[in-house]
This record gives sequence, structure tokens and C-alpha cells, in this order.
Amino acid sequence: MVYTKKHPALLIMGVIFVAIAVLAGTGAADGIIGFLKAKKYVGEMVGMGYAFGAIGVLIGAWHWWGKHEEGNLDYYMSSIAGGIFILLIAMVVRWYGAPLVAVASKGLGPVMGAKYLHDVLGLNYVVLGILAGIITVNVFGIPKWAENGVRLSRLGLKTGVILLGTLYSLAELAALGKLSAVMVGFFVLGAVGMVLWLGRRRKIPNSMGGVLSAGMGVCGVSATVAAAPVVQAKSVEIAYTIGTILIWGVGCMFLFPVIGHLLDLGHIQFGAWAGTGILNSAQVAGAALAYQPDGIETLKVAEIFNITRVLFLPIIVLWLAVWYVRLEETTAGPQVNVGTVIFEKFPVFVLGFILMFALSSTGVFAPAQHYKGKYFDNDIAAGKLLKDEQVATLGAEAGKLQRADRKEALASLIQNRKVMTIDDETVIRGIFNANVLSKDANKVLKTATKVVRHTAKKISKFRQWITLLFAFGLTGLGMQITLAAMKQAGGQPLVIGGIVGTTKAVLSLIVILLFVSETI
Repeated sequence: MVYTKKHPALLIMGVIFVAIAVLAGTGAADGIIGFLKAKKYVGEMVGMGYAFGAIGVLIGAWHWWGKHEEGNLDYYMSSIAGGIFILLIAMVVRWYGAPLVAVASKGLGPVMGAKYLHDVLGLNYVVLGILAGIITVNVFGIPKWAENGVRLSRLGLKTGVILLGTLYSLAELAALGKLSAVMVGFFVLGAVGMVLWLGRRRKIPNSMGGVLSAGMGVCGVSATVAAAPVVQAKSVEIAYTIGTILIWGVGCMFLFPVIGHLLDLGHIQFGAWAGTGILNSAQVAGAALAYQPDGIETLKVAEIFNITRVLFLPIIVLWLAVWYVRLEETTAGPQVNVGTVIFEKFPVFVLGFILMFALSSTGVFAPAQHYKGKYFDNDIAAGKLLKDEQVATLGAEAGKLQRADRKEALASLIQNRKVMTIDDETVIRGIFNANVLSKDANKVLKTATKVVRHTAKKISKFRQWITLLFAFGLTGLGMQITLAAMKQAGGQPLVIGGIVGTTKAVLSLIVILLFVSETI
């Protein structure tokens, strides 16, 4: 069978990529980029535009005019058209679609639009990319020339999960490691087991139960993507799991801060609860900041719990591998060798995640105490110390502070002209979030924290690649989801997810009220 289709589509897409690069690089698109506030994407537009434009033009010309015969070259080269097709849609969504939605949302007002419509509903490039893929396959269909390449989306997701390991470091768990390991371990394992049990009771497919258990038990989208190959989950099952996680997270962002204030939870208590009960990382951060808008103590605790959940990912994937193989053994008979099948099914990319995490913890990519590549270091050049006028601005407003720790941190900043310790930096960021000082003073605080909070260049590159790989992979995933398949799946994932999520949230809150104090 000859897979390569004689069609100008790939050539045309290559020209489009080149056009995007030229318009962004020469400034011809500055007007639309400025309106969308998408200047941060210009580098991507130029670099990726020329790179993938060249690939599209050269291989597209061969697709259209070349002679194609059955063989490995035909098979692999034919997949490029589908890959570029996914990438073009994903990048249009990322560079133009998501910024347009953000601008439109903020136009409705800082509260109703920017906060609730955009941030809470999570209308980012990930969600919009999946929707774009779903619309593409259900409204227009996947063209014949692209069919062989759409499957490349899963390769993008797997590569993204591997690189995800570089964002975390074992040293970050030192402060609350024991508490987070016990709390998260108990509720992660319990949630996974509960989903699997309910899945059998409600007779959903084993693949659906497996991927839903990972998503609801561990860390949301990343765990869903990692577990899918192990349990042979279908694209629609992955989509249902991601949808359940997002819907659950939206509800939690509204309810958790309200309940936390009613119960007068401390910063550590609420951070532990949010980090345990909410799955999506962005929604964990949103709930923590909504609970404590005048500081980041709650956010830092929630982040520690979020990291801990990620570290349970390989354990859960191994569990699901054993669980799924046992089911196959029951179905196929005792002749199935469990060890062999587990070895064959256990995804190599999860081992890649473990390896990258281990390397990250040694300080190969960034100092070992980093979190997502960012680390504290106040060894800065003299030219980056606060200037006389900046010190004067802070000194004039020091009297506005009431808390002793804030007064001490600001006094140290004024005296030394830089942030001296990571604890002081946490307090300074809290002052900034509280907005108790003037706009000019807040600018000085932001400058002071930025110069001592560094981002490792290697991790910065990894983060960019992770973002692009997930944009590519999830857009392609959406192209494999049909409305007919969604109707057939029904609403069982949402029901099971709601039961398990509510149980975990309530029980973890009870444990926190009984056993977690504000001093550890």
C-alpha cells in the first residue's frame, strides 16, 4: 500500500509557516500581535515558522510531484503531512486563538471575564487545542493525505511527559516532605483504587477506568496521558478524563476558598488541602491565591503537595500495568505471562520521566533546589542592586506595613538593597500581592524579587518544548474524538469522577482538621 498522497496541502502549509515567520520577523504583523498581547510568541513564530516551513515546502514538493512506491520511505514520509497539519492548527491556536480569547475575556472586566471566564474555565491553549481538534474531525473530517500522520500526536505527548521530569527536584520536598508524602500517598492510592472499584461496579470499560483513575488520583492531564498507553485507552476516554478533571477543578476553585474561610484554616492547612484535593496544577494555584491574595505562604505549601503528586506517577502507572495485565490474564486464560506482558506494556517514556527527574535532582539542569527551573540566588552584580531613588520610595512607605515579618523583610531590603534570604523573598512577594504599598513601590518590590529569582536556561528550554509538545499532542488527540464515540461513552466518567473527587476532598479535609497544624 502506498501511503503518500499526491496533494499540494503540505506544500501550502509550508508556505503558510514561512509567511507567519516573515510577517512576525519583519514587524509586518506587529499590529495584530500587539492587539493580542502575543509579543512573547514572536520568537516561536519566527523560529518554528522558518524551520517547519522549510520542511513543509521541501517535502511537500516531493509529495506533489515525486514518484511514490510502497516501502518504509513512503510510510514515514507520508506521516509528515499529518504532523504538520496538527502543528499548524495547534500553533494558530497558541499564537492567535488563545490570546484572542484572553483579550475578549478581559474585555468583559477584570472579575467576570479575566478571572472567572478565562482563568477559572481554563480557556488556554490546551483546552482550545483539544476543541480545535474535535471541531476539525467532526465538522471537516481528517483529509486522506493527513490520516497517516495524525497518530504522531501520541508521540508528542509521550515526549512531553519525559521532559516533565526536568521541572521538579527532590530537594523541593524537604520542607514539607513527610506531611506531603503521607497525605498525598494515602489519598492518591485511595482515589486510584476507588475509581477502579467504581468502574467495575458501574461496568465501564477497563481502559476507561484505568485512565480515569490515573487522572483523578495523581496529577490530572499529565497522569492521564502517561497512563493511557498502559491501559490501551481510546482517544475519547482520554478526552472524557481530561474534561472530568477540568470540570471538577473549576468547582473546587470556587468552593475550596469559601469552605477554607468558613473553617478558618491556616495557610499550611489550606495549602495541604488544595494540593491534595484539586488535581490541575493551575487550579491548585488559583485556589491557593484566591484563599490568600495578600501573600504566597498558602501557594508555596500547595505547590509542594503538587510536586509530591507528580512523583507518585510512576508508581501508579506500574500499578495500572499490573492491574490491566491481570484482567487480560483472567480474560485470555492462565497462559498469559504477567511479567512478560507488564514488561511489554510498561511505557518506556515513564522510565524517561524518572530518569529526567533523577538528573534534575542532581543539579545537572539547574540547582537542585529549583522548582520548574526557578531558584533563589542573591549573588548579583552591583549594577542590579536597588538605586537610591528606589530605596527612597520604599522607605517613604514602610510605615504602611503592620505585620512584624513584613517590616523586617522590607527593612532588610532597604538596608542591603537586595533580598537577602529566600524567606525574605517569600514575605516580599506577599507584600506585593497584598497591594498595601503604592504602584511605584510595588514595581520596586517586583524588581527586587526578579533579580534574585533566576530561571535556568536549560529548564526554560525544556518548559518551552513541553508546552509545544503538549499543544501538538492534545490538538492531535482532539482530532481522534468523534461525537458518535462521545455519545457512546455516556456520562459515567463524570459521575465516577464526582464521587471520588468529593470523597477525597471531604476525607482529606477531615484529616487536615484533626492532624495538621500550622507548625510542622
